[in-house]
Amino acid sequence: IPGGLSIATIGTCAIFGAASASSIATTATIGTVAIPEMRRYKYDPGICVGCVAAGGTLGIIIPPSGILMIYGIIAQQDIGKLFIAGILPGIILSMMFIIMIAVRVWRKPSLAPMGEKTTFKAKVRTVLDSIEMLVLVFLVIVGLLVGWFTPTEAGAVGAFGALLLSLVRRRLNWQAFKNASIDTVRTGGMIFVVLMGALVFTAFLAVTTIPMQIAEWVGTLGLPPMVVMILILIMYLLLGTFLEEMSMILLTLPIFLPLVDSLGFDLIWFGIIIVLVVVMGMISPPVGITMYVVKGIAPDIPMATIFKGVLPFWGITIVFTGLLLAFPQLALWLTEIAG
Repeated sequence: IPGGLSIATIGTCAIFGAASASSIATTATIGTVAIPEMRRYKYDPGICVGCVAAGGTLGIIIPPSGILMIYGIIAQQDIGKLFIAGILPGIILSMMFIIMIAVRVWRKPSLAPMGEKTTFKAKVRTVLDSIEMLVLVFLVIVGLLVGWFTPTEAGAVGAFGALLLSLVRRRLNWQAFKNASIDTVRTGGMIFVVLMGALVFTAFLAVTTIPMQIAEWVGTLGLPPMVVMILILIMYLLLGTFLEEMSMILLTLPIFLPLVDSLGFDLIWFGIIIVLVVVMGMISPPVGITMYVVKGIAPDIPMATIFKGVLPFWGITIVFTGLLLAFPQLALWLTEIAG
């Protein structure tokens, strides 16, 4: 399938993101595997990094989502309903990303050359060869959902299970173990450097009280509710370009929630809107955080290429946020069915 590796990357990011509940961890983990593979098949560098940076953000929409959990606690909303409300938007946004990739590749095949065709027998053999790892991933996700272990413990379980599988298959030697350990330390160090920078800047903003002053200013304008909502979303979009998502939520929600509630908006729906705007912020130039995670994975790709690569995904997220503003039932329909 033209663009198949990019499409598979989006799907994998959605699944892994649901397990990890972290956009940064998803971007780093999937990017480490997917970007070299797409480049090996001569994919355009922009589409390689774009689908990883954008796909990595899907984990904070599709439940279980750490952002939705924090939102539910601060807004005193049912976290179960928030998780249910995030299912359909997460699936729709993933499908919109996939359709956009397919259309772009159809219009310009050189962006993602087709790989070699394989027989049905080869496909079956590949699936069977991966069955143990698929079972491991399934157990990790189920364990998270039913509460057998926390996300951190799930990472340890997954790593230990992968280590056992490598030993059983006799595919692990000292050199491979050494290389994996070095890659883990390098990726982990890169993620923490990005996070430390974001947290330092968050502390600076908290001291200046700039977000609080902007929020109070928006509330005093006396504009129609939907216009006020759009202004709130623009502010979140701007903050998301240089703030780590959890810090942004903790800084601003206590200020905006009373305003949104007084305007008559559904707070479950607003939670999904906030998550979508956070997604846009994380892939917005000039300082979208997942783009710098991708840069750490592929340091030879210029930042200008990464910026251009994420723009189509950013545009799709804008379009979907507009749809959610116009049709709140996209988020609330499943919550109403679930009661």
